[in-house]
Amino acid sequence: MSKTPSFLPILLGSDMNAYGMARAFHEAYGIKPLVLGRANLTATQNSSILTFKVIPNLNEDDVFLPALLKIAEEHKAQKLLLLACGDDYAKLIVKNKENLVPYFAVPYIDEKLMDRIVLKENFYNICEQYGFSYPQTELCTFANYKTFKFDFSYPIIIKASNSVAYWNASFPGKKKVFVANDEAEKNAILEAIYKSSYKDNLTIQEFIPGDDSFMRVLNAYVGKDGKVKLMSLGNPILEEHSPEGIGSYAAIINTFDEKLLDKVRFFLEDIGYTGFANFDMKYDARDGSYKLFEINLRNGRSSYYVTAAGHNLMKYVADDHIFNKPMKLTYARDKHLWMIIPKSVLFKYSQNDVLNKEAKRLIKEGKMTNSLFYKEDLNPKRWLKLMLNNMNYHRKYKKHFNNKGLT
Repeated sequence: MSKTPSFLPILLGSDMNAYGMARAFHEAYGIKPLVLGRANLTATQNSSILTFKVIPNLNEDDVFLPALLKIAEEHKAQKLLLLACGDDYAKLIVKNKENLVPYFAVPYIDEKLMDRIVLKENFYNICEQYGFSYPQTELCTFANYKTFKFDFSYPIIIKASNSVAYWNASFPGKKKVFVANDEAEKNAILEAIYKSSYKDNLTIQEFIPGDDSFMRVLNAYVGKDGKVKLMSLGNPILEEHSPEGIGSYAAIINTFDEKLLDKVRFFLEDIGYTGFANFDMKYDARDGSYKLFEINLRNGRSSYYVTAAGHNLMKYVADDHIFNKPMKLTYARDKHLWMIIPKSVLFKYSQNDVLNKEAKRLIKEGKMTNSLFYKEDLNPKRWLKLMLNNMNYHRKYKKHFNNKGLT
């Protein structure tokens, strides 16, 4: 390995997605990405496979572009590949794409297409246009929340439409996502949220029946030629249940559904999409459809499940944008268990016996990966923190499992 690699990945974020992406680059090319974030979180701390740089307020408009142009100047001897690990950074890259392209490879769509697929009101029009099912949804506002009504039945999901503003707000009982089972619970949740600094809209959705294993996650990579190169479907077995983690996947087994992949591939190619795309959906046993929740303009937080199963996601983007290698379409089929929780927690709280049996078989066959524990990154401080973090999952699940209300 040369001292100056032929290119340098610049990753924006500091969570487990940033670490999984850094690990994938390290596995594929033996290089250490530069990771930029507002604070160094446990996932990216004390790591020898990445270089971390703290940039305060990096997610703010007036800080973002100057900070990145400074990074570009400092590393002008190398080709730079710019990637977001979270939604806020993905949107900032898209908004500033014109100014970034002279200095970085920027595998993202333009702002016009972003608004077409990310804004909730446009998103549901797209679903209608391309035949995707989606949950019944209403928007609640600060102006109407005391009298707010909807046309579907309880239970309902309540979540913030503006995640950045929501995370800056604090109030007792705060969770990433709420489930309300009746009118009184709904009113109490709305009151608690709007008593805080959060005054933006709330998305109110019907709750699709089924435990965590009814969820599906799909990660895709679309080449700069506008053709899908890789699609990988995951079946979560268990989600996180802590207040700040609700809805984030904790364990996934790869699965396959050709009809669904074909449908999403046609959609991505037809709208002129490029780069990573991540879809969250839930299987609705009432009508046999997948209900689409959202499209993210980046690979998912749990997307290392794709790499672990033998399709290195970061190699796709680098081979396309840095090395200009032609790639054929691949639908991932290989089974692998990806998880970030201890096995004992998974088997205690997972409610799907079929997937549990499959997970046990994959563990026995050595087809299991926790993306945070990497044998090439053996810093004792890092491993100690990760082990403590792992032990903490027992407490978190015991305290918060299936508690998605206000109290």
